[in-house]
Amino acid sequence: MTKHFDNELAVLKRQLFSLSAMVEESLRLALRAVMERSEDLSERVIAGDEEIDRKEVEIEEECLKTLALYQPVAADLRYVIVVLKMTNDLERIGDLAVNIAHRARSLMKLPKSQAHFDFSEMGSLVQAMLKKALQSLLNSDTQLAREVCQMDDGVDSMNRDMHDRIRKEIRSHIEDLESLTYYMSVSRNLERIADHTTNIAEDVIYLKDGIIVRHGNDLGNRDLGNRGTR
Repeated sequence: MTKHFDNELAVLKRQLFSLSAMVEESLRLALRAVMERSEDLSERVIAGDEEIDRKEVEIEEECLKTLALYQPVAADLRYVIVVLKMTNDLERIGDLAVNIAHRARSLMKLPKSQAHFDFSEMGSLVQAMLKKALQSLLNSDTQLAREVCQMDDGVDSMNRDMHDRIRKEIRSHIEDLESLTYYMSVSRNLERIADHTTNIAEDVIYLKDGIIVRHGNDLGNRDLGNRGTR
């Protein structure tokens, strides 16, 4: 049974990284769509969401089958739990990238606002967080995962600054209210993507160390999956 179970874990790992690559690409294209005001890129992101959703369901079904057939414990149980949780976070990141693509498409239909809002720095930081989080999973690197958690503060700060700037512009240029609202939504969606990416990094820490890290708290040795041995 061990050989079959190892094969199942290998399948889950391949599926997870396949989904990760799809989500990374969706985010990259969505950011380009905003900055380049590209309808084609927006449509590619929106059209690709169905495949991301399909892959999420496929992985979830594989996880549930693995739990039912093999009843894993300890580190193996943690791994299956983490795959389930990460899959959900990745799917949500995909949804948020679609939100950004929709905002980009809406902005194309409006005149450019007098103020210029550049999301390249914030977008690059969020993309770097996602890449690091996935690398931390690939390499079982909790130090890298903790770096991702620390990077989230930078995104939060950028989001606050962006919202402050947009609110000032709204007061000065109420005629641009609709487009400025879309820019605010882009910023908010990027901040939420960073939150889901942080969840992934925290799950890497749980997977490797059996430590639950949430809301800035480290709950020490509370390990939900370490109640037996394989």
